[in-house]
Amino acid sequence: MWFKLKSYFLFFKKSTNKHGVHSPFVYNLVTTCFNKKTASDSLKLMNSILNYSYNNNTHIVVNDFGKGSKIFKDSNREVAKIAKVAGISKKRAVLLIRLITYFKPKTILELGTSVGLSTAALSIGNPKASIITIEGCKNTAKKAEELFSKFKLSNIKLINREFKDALPKLVTNTTFDFIYFDGNHQKEATLNYFKQCLVAATNNSVFIFDDINWSKEMQEAWEEIKKNPKVTITVDTYFWGIVFFRTQQAKQHFTIRV
Repeated sequence: MWFKLKSYFLFFKKSTNKHGVHSPFVYNLVTTCFNKKTASDSLKLMNSILNYSYNNNTHIVVNDFGKGSKIFKDSNREVAKIAKVAGISKKRAVLLIRLITYFKPKTILELGTSVGLSTAALSIGNPKASIITIEGCKNTAKKAEELFSKFKLSNIKLINREFKDALPKLVTNTTFDFIYFDGNHQKEATLNYFKQCLVAATNNSVFIFDDINWSKEMQEAWEEIKKNPKVTITVDTYFWGIVFFRTQQAKQHFTIRV
């Protein structure tokens, strides 16, 4: 708890809003995406999905392949609690919808499906996008598939394999406009997946790393990602690290309150 409080205090001290942003590209991102209202039909669907998940009282045995949970003490977990504790929050889900609507990516990759809430937000943001999401745990993947089917999110392909097995082939065969990293909160693994995915990035690709302030090692991973020579623009929103590869822009980092 102390680590979280300290990290947020330091973030808040150096963060700014739209008035402190002097890059036209990032200023437009803040004013026409971050600060924009979400379409009512998108918001309604996301709320329905969240309510469904928050009231799913079935239990599953979860196999954690990443860092593991700070909350759950055993592997037998209620889906509703997974959704509330480990799933994307409503605030982030709504912002993710807006980001997808804003950038209009045609190809999306997600590392870490969990019970499917963030994947649903990606789908709502652009129903025409081709979405691939990877989940290592068989039981968790099954619950995500049930959610996609119930809400007719037909543009999602779920791969039930560990990242280390599924990722190399995926990034070798195609490029991705948008990659959402939310499956392993360890420094070495995060950097490894980032480096693997670089070959699938284009000049206009967007990478988002979830929970960059989750731990000291995630902060260290974020600092290394920012320094990568292929990275130009980075945006720290405290809970997300957003990465751009736009070669037409000088290397800059922004810390922005959302």
